Amino acid sequence: MELTRLIVKGGVISPGELREVVNIAFEEGLDSISFGSRQDIIFPQGFKSLDKTTLGKHHFVYPDQKSGNNIVSSYVSTDIFRNTNWLTGNRFLYVLEEFKEQPKLKVNITDPKQQLVPLFTGHLNFIASEHEDYWYLYIRLPKWEKMEVYPVLVYSWDLAKIYYEIEKISEEDSLNVEMLFTLVSEALDTNNRTIDKPLNIPFYPFPYYEGMNRMGIDQYWLGLYWRNNLYDLDFLKEMCDLCFECKIGKICITPWKSFIIKGIPKDRKLEWEKFLGKRGINVRHSLLELNWHLPVAMEWALNLKTFLVRTLDQFDISTYGLNFGISEYNREGHYFTSIVIEKNELPSALESIKIRDTYNVLFAKNFDPNTREYLVHSQDIDKLELPTILIELSRKYFEELGNSVSETTENKQKKEKPQLDIYQCQECLTLYNSEYGDETQGIPKGILFENLPETYCCSLCEAPKSNFRILEAVEQ
Repeated sequence: MELTRLIVKGGVISPGELREVVNIAFEEGLDSISFGSRQDIIFPQGFKSLDKTTLGKHHFVYPDQKSGNNIVSSYVSTDIFRNTNWLTGNRFLYVLEEFKEQPKLKVNITDPKQQLVPLFTGHLNFIASEHEDYWYLYIRLPKWEKMEVYPVLVYSWDLAKIYYEIEKISEEDSLNVEMLFTLVSEALDTNNRTIDKPLNIPFYPFPYYEGMNRMGIDQYWLGLYWRNNLYDLDFLKEMCDLCFECKIGKICITPWKSFIIKGIPKDRKLEWEKFLGKRGINVRHSLLELNWHLPVAMEWALNLKTFLVRTLDQFDISTYGLNFGISEYNREGHYFTSIVIEKNELPSALESIKIRDTYNVLFAKNFDPNTREYLVHSQDIDKLELPTILIELSRKYFEELGNSVSETTENKQKKEKPQLDIYQCQECLTLYNSEYGDETQGIPKGILFENLPETYCCSLCEAPKSNFRILEAVEQ
């Protein structure tokens, strides 16, 4: 389904701006709005184009427009979850303010010590370092096959101008990170700093982000989540008014289709609780219910999640620290959950026949999505088999928890080599498994595919080595 998006820079919106958005939605005849995975606001299809005066400064991206990407930021996490000492909420707001023009590429600006907002789902990912006001930059431009590290740390007040310079030259062919750095350095006078140690991302269990929670000595923060991601406009309007009364300046959208209000004064807590109670708002969803990332406005995904949550709940399964994603098949996608359930594409020739959907289940290495490395656990699974597989994976997670340090530094990733690998011929689907070698061609056990001679060919159809693709990597 094609949707209209409202860009919310960094996931931060004032109660006044949200109130304006609610009024626009009312004028469109809507009764609810939704949140997107890049901290944006989503309107259903059929949204009418509005005149400039109604739009004000709001930036809408219509279904037929390709322009406009949201900046994701972990401002939402500051002051309520673990954070890098120097990276305050105000620092985030100053950095976001420097982005005057709407970015064409996806930008993430995050603190590596928080778990709520993904670090690596942008084309440009700025990640705070231990050095005050300096950031790592991880780049994967749309045509690049893998993520690259910018060779220096970037200064806070240079983030936006470096981004716009990269955006300007990103269309150039055969661009690599070294060339990018050279071109940016020639064009701009920047205050870079040498990288003295690789980025280290600590692994923490996923946080609980719902309900009324203490914040400092005399304030609270409130996390709100709607299971169906349809946020009632009357409720939002009344909530904005309450924010005004409590002098709350910012509302934060999370990538989990929820939002957080920080800075509720202690003496107004009861008023907020009455407001939620009067509206019948549930703020006590279980972790099992909360920690899911679904595509917006896809009924099949919501139905599948409901089925899985109910089934796992009956088995009393603990999923503390884990999070789950449901997705259509997309090997180019950048997932950011511990476990991903992927719906297979139905071959076009079979679309007219009623065939049950099948799914693949992947899990992040060490169950930490920030490793950006996913392993395939099961393929072509029926819906009814999924709960058993998720139970199996949650047990595996708890067995391994604490056994291995999350090795997310770039250096460690480069040193690691899987002990076994399986490659598949794209012509006839024959497998080469290094565990067995290939006796027909005199290849002994244990020879990795990449170490086979370039003259190696498929033992069945004689397709060349270049026709093989990796199927799965298994650790010893």
